[in-house]
Amino acid sequence: MTDNTKKLTCISPVDGSVYAERPLASVSEAQAVIEKVRAAQKLWAAVPLQDRIALVGKGVARLGEMNDEIVPEIAKMMGRPVRYGGEFGGVAERTAYMSEIAEEALKPIMIEESAAFGRRIQREPHGIVFIIAPWNYPYLTAINTISPALIAGNAVVIKHSTQTLVAGERMVEAFVSAGLPKDLFVNLYLDHGTTEQLIQARCFDFINFTGSVGGGQAIERAAAGTFCGIGLELGGKDPGYVMEDADVDAAVATLMDAAMYNSGQCCCGIERIYVNEGLYDEFVEKAVNTVKQYKLGNPLEQETTLGPMANVRFASEVRAQISEALADGATAMIDPALFPADDGGAYLAPQILTNVNHNMRVMRDESFGPVLGIMKVKNDEEAIALMNDCAFGLTVSLWTADPDRAAAIGAQLETGTVFMNRADYLDPALCWTGCKDTGRGGSLSVIGFQNLTRPKSYHFKKVT
Repeated sequence: MTDNTKKLTCISPVDGSVYAERPLASVSEAQAVIEKVRAAQKLWAAVPLQDRIALVGKGVARLGEMNDEIVPEIAKMMGRPVRYGGEFGGVAERTAYMSEIAEEALKPIMIEESAAFGRRIQREPHGIVFIIAPWNYPYLTAINTISPALIAGNAVVIKHSTQTLVAGERMVEAFVSAGLPKDLFVNLYLDHGTTEQLIQARCFDFINFTGSVGGGQAIERAAAGTFCGIGLELGGKDPGYVMEDADVDAAVATLMDAAMYNSGQCCCGIERIYVNEGLYDEFVEKAVNTVKQYKLGNPLEQETTLGPMANVRFASEVRAQISEALADGATAMIDPALFPADDGGAYLAPQILTNVNHNMRVMRDESFGPVLGIMKVKNDEEAIALMNDCAFGLTVSLWTADPDRAAAIGAQLETGTVFMNRADYLDPALCWTGCKDTGRGGSLSVIGFQNLTRPKSYHFKKVT
């Protein structure tokens, strides 16, 4: 039975209070739930594709109807200002696109249909898809897998981050109230040890994890020998490169937003920028002026543009990176006194650092906070070397008027996505993927459906 003495506790970064607590499920209790999920999946896979698409659409629409309640919940749980309206726009966009392409993406590959033979390859759902979701975009990151997994005929078990404890509840509530079959989509409260035991016991048929490199390594170790498919998105240190022909104003506006939005807590947020020496001074001046306009404060107030980081522990890591860089010769371009709400805890003033180099952690390690290092470069060759000098590979943002040049540079970059003149956006028609310590696999697009299903071949010799 559930041990009510062992709980997951969400501490709100807004005021340090306990926002929510939930009792942990034991291994046996979780396995009992999963048995019901597996039975429900068998029935769901037999439901016609268009009916599955329609029910998933209704679930997402119901989630949208809950947005007025969800937005302040997000602010209280992880600190994003309510003025930004939550994540439903992206949730709806991604689900709509995956619904639109589902029939084409999942249709059989016909090799032969003759009087003598029938030969084809079909896409088969894995069975139970286990989603371990992160706190930084609790709905957007999860929906990338939830919607296509269900559309493809899978069942879904979600384990959400403790920092966004009620998000999994909300999603399941929305889909079930919209008519999704009972036990097909469930939310479990699990600690790390129980999660690992369930993976080792092969309770799931595919695992999608978004989180830290250490977390991804733990998932892989737990799944070793089970032959369970795994998709991992484990972070980034995404660079921007501003070339001499770039539109400086557009580059500043987009890159600063990509660096500071959500207090810098974005998987594909910009964490380091390389600027052609001819534009460097202008870019830095405009970037600093832009960041000075942010208002750090209570995320429940409409005028706040920068809320607290999700946890004091995360803010402490960013402060440590800044302090180390300053000790090693970096220059702080933002006076923290401009942001009196900085309390030394979760509320952290944004910072731009110059005179930085790749010996500093702030230019190598994931910061995941409102800090940005800017370096001057002479040419493309130097910029490419610096952008690749990183353990991660999620996205790169290139700023130039020349698409051919951007494509030539992009071909040399170790990354999952190459942007030109934009940043920090997930296009559902393109695969969301990465390389190196960012992980493996891919979600969204046709490839997302391929990863959430397996090929199954049919070779029929007909009686004549």
